[in-house]
This record gives sequence, C-alpha cells and structure tokens, in this order.
Amino acid sequence: MVSALAFELSIPQLPNMLCHFLFVQLNPNDPCDLLQIPLVNCPQYDERISVFNSVFKVFAPSNLSGIGGMHHEHIHACPAWRKEHPHYDCIFVNTNLDLEGMRGMDVARVLTFFSFTYRAETYPCAVVQWFNTLRELPDDNTSMWMVQPAHHANNAPHIAIIHVDSIYHAAHFIPIYGSQFVSPNLPALSDI
Repeated sequence: MVSALAFELSIPQLPNMLCHFLFVQLNPNDPCDLLQIPLVNCPQYDERISVFNSVFKVFAPSNLSGIGGMHHEHIHACPAWRKEHPHYDCIFVNTNLDLEGMRGMDVARVLTFFSFTYRAETYPCAVVQWFNTLRELPDDNTSMWMVQPAHHANNAPHIAIIHVDSIYHAAHFIPIYGSQFVSPNLPALSDI
C-alpha cells in the first residue's frame, strides 16, 4: 500500500504525490501547472505496490562503434546496504528533451523504487529528492556542475515521484573542497 510506504519513508504526502504523478501519466499533454490541479481531479490509488532496492539500467554510450557496445548499471536505493548502512544513489533525470546536456537534466537522490498497476498499465517509479544547481553554468575551475539539496520555502526537502524511464544515468558526486583539512574522525555517512 502507498500509505505504508509513506510511513516507512516518513513522507506523509506520498499518496497525494502519487495521485499527481498518475494525473501527469494519464494526461501528458495537459498544459496546467501540476501544483494547480486539485487532488479531487486526480486519479486515486492506495492499493498494492511492489518496492525494489535497485534497478538495472541499460544505456548506449555516445560512441556506438566503440568497444563494449551497450552498457548497464545498477542504481541502488537501499535502507541497509549489505545489512549495514544506507546506500542511496544519485541520478541524472531527463526533464527537458529540447535542451542539450545538463541543461535538459536535473539531479536527484533515489529514496526508493516501486511499481504499481493502474488500469492494466504498470508504472515503474522512483521516489527522489531533487537537487538544485548552484549556478547557471558549470564551475570555472573544474567544468563540473555544483549542486545542493533542493528545499521548499518551509525548508522541507523537495521530494517527487518520477517514472524510471526518465532516469538517464547514475550521477557520482565529488565534494566541494575547502581550504581546511577534513577531520579523520568524520564518519563515512557524513558525505553529501
């Protein structure tokens, strides 16, 4: 049940988010702003769902004639990786196919994967926490994009449900280094 997953993830608004997700899936050409659509106009769903700790993503490299051909990767969202610490991978998400490169993508951390069936259609999904880019361009020194977790005005994390097909690739973060030494006592889970 969606309500059970909402409880497990401590995201009480998850059932409402799923209703909005379904509205978008069933009405892909609707020009309305999703936040302006009342829940009473959205399909309701609180039935069986299947939760997964990872997905297997297959993709083609930019040079198809290169060695190796098609590639694949596992993207994880595990509350207890190898029965120990949590492991939540970050991803690039296609959000605007009309723009090239990073300008057409957003970055998110996967909190869980799940799927459900509505009107004989199966929807593979991910619950994600969005990240914002710090600037409109990559960093001058590293040529990499700098991101930080996105939050709403009330400081709550910006969480969403996305279709797994919108995931482009796993993202690997590198910390922004300062001029101070990092404490050797810093636990590994303090990253990002």
